Amino acid sequence: MYKQYFHFAELPFSIAPDPHFMYMSRRHQEGLAHLLYGITVGGGFVALTGEVGTGKTTLCHCLLKELPDTIDIALILNPKLNAIELLATICDELGIAYDKQQQTLKQLVDALNHYLLAKHAAGRRTVLLLDEAQNLSLEVLEQIRLLTNLETSKTKLLQIILVGQPELKQMLKRQDLRQLNQRITARYHLLPLSFVETRAYIRHRLRVCGGDPDLFKDRAIRKIYKLSAGIPRIINILCDRALLGAYAGNAPQVTPAMVNTAAQETLAPAETKLPRLGLALGLLLGGIALGAYYYAPDRFAAVKSRLIEPRQVETVVAKPAPVVTETVAAAPKIEPLQQPKPLQFAEWMADPRSTLQLGFANAFKALGKTPPSVATADCETVKTAGVLCQLGKASWKEVLAMKRPAILEFVLLNEEKRYALLTGIKQGNPVLIASEQHDFALADVLNHWNGYYLLLWEPPGADSRTIFPGQWSDRVVWLRQQMAAFDGLNPPVPVPQTFDQDLKARVIKFQHQHHLAEDGAVGAQTLFYLDNLTEASNRPHLHLTD
Repeated sequence: MYKQYFHFAELPFSIAPDPHFMYMSRRHQEGLAHLLYGITVGGGFVALTGEVGTGKTTLCHCLLKELPDTIDIALILNPKLNAIELLATICDELGIAYDKQQQTLKQLVDALNHYLLAKHAAGRRTVLLLDEAQNLSLEVLEQIRLLTNLETSKTKLLQIILVGQPELKQMLKRQDLRQLNQRITARYHLLPLSFVETRAYIRHRLRVCGGDPDLFKDRAIRKIYKLSAGIPRIINILCDRALLGAYAGNAPQVTPAMVNTAAQETLAPAETKLPRLGLALGLLLGGIALGAYYYAPDRFAAVKSRLIEPRQVETVVAKPAPVVTETVAAAPKIEPLQQPKPLQFAEWMADPRSTLQLGFANAFKALGKTPPSVATADCETVKTAGVLCQLGKASWKEVLAMKRPAILEFVLLNEEKRYALLTGIKQGNPVLIASEQHDFALADVLNHWNGYYLLLWEPPGADSRTIFPGQWSDRVVWLRQQMAAFDGLNPPVPVPQTFDQDLKARVIKFQHQHHLAEDGAVGAQTLFYLDNLTEASNRPHLHLTD
């Protein structure tokens, strides 16, 4: 109905697992990397788990597109089978011939083993991927474990990937499944999207179908995130029905009221509450991703005091001292000069003042700007000061490659979070600012850093909106200049203000090199990396001293 009204090429929020619409958040990229690792390296099981609707099946379809030509895969989508039925289904998926009238475990395993040996000799690898693996019976799981015994003297012949809901994680902890659990070489749990990722997800799907990425008002997206807790399937359901409501009301944009109506029409009352309950539980366990807890009202509890066990005191009866007629004065004892104990990173980090809000304040100070006059700063409110917010998870090398001050997140032993602004490197040691500035040994810092960072930066020029292919703007001229610094190309074009297909291809190549979403559109993250091409001389950089 609303497809023509909003000029969509196709419906943007179908719940079908279409890889064409796949939004690769940081979590999905890591999940896909784990699957690819399991396939290319081999040597056991790979387990991918996640809550219902977080995108596990869609990720599996993306995996099928990424597979090398030398890999054969058997994809089992219905695991409610007994051991013989499962082996027969695997053989059917791989095109292995067997006697369908007299199916036995030995016959099927022998046929599969013969096939795997022949493929191995031909330089090919075979992968078994089981979706909805939480529904597998214990009998079938044991049979699957035995399949990993099909091997040569140097390599496993069959790589197995288990994909399932959180119940799968609990199943694998059972004592009678410990042999299987010990063979899992890679595990990844797919979490829901953060608020920032939810907004990017909605805009991404709108762009893919040729729609306006700003069709949903920010307050409407906040409402969607609150109701869905970042679960993509529920996001799709709410967005689809909200667009229908906008069409019915002849409205140009989706409002929070339309989202509320969509929730009443599509979600059962329990479903609108359970995601928030799950989110609260995740906060208590310290297991949610970075973007979600930026909006938690009470993230920083006081550091728990350490209890010192009382020492046992032994009673000693003093004997009478002997009578001394002459005493000799003892030489005075000279105490060695005590050197001040150097400040330990763990001690400095435990300061409860090292909050995310202090990190925001220090980042604004580094930019030479005044923070927003709000009680709690986040990636949305900093926009009012003309500052963009980039958050994610990276290696230490990747953070240094950004060359900018970044807020780092650290984890205490009691799972509390602390934040400090990385401002430079002094003789190989990170220089950090929280309530005070100190430099510490890199090993100590990396021992507590969980990989998450948050970076505030000023975009080039006052206009920080996304530059889209097909757009006509003077900002496209700036984009051409930045791309010339990247690839050294500066071909003459009749209308340099037009974002043509050739320029889009160059942008995609740039995004690929920097591990960004390869959509050809120049959004906040792509703008940041492009700005760094010219060293951004008027921006704060990490101070590096020998």
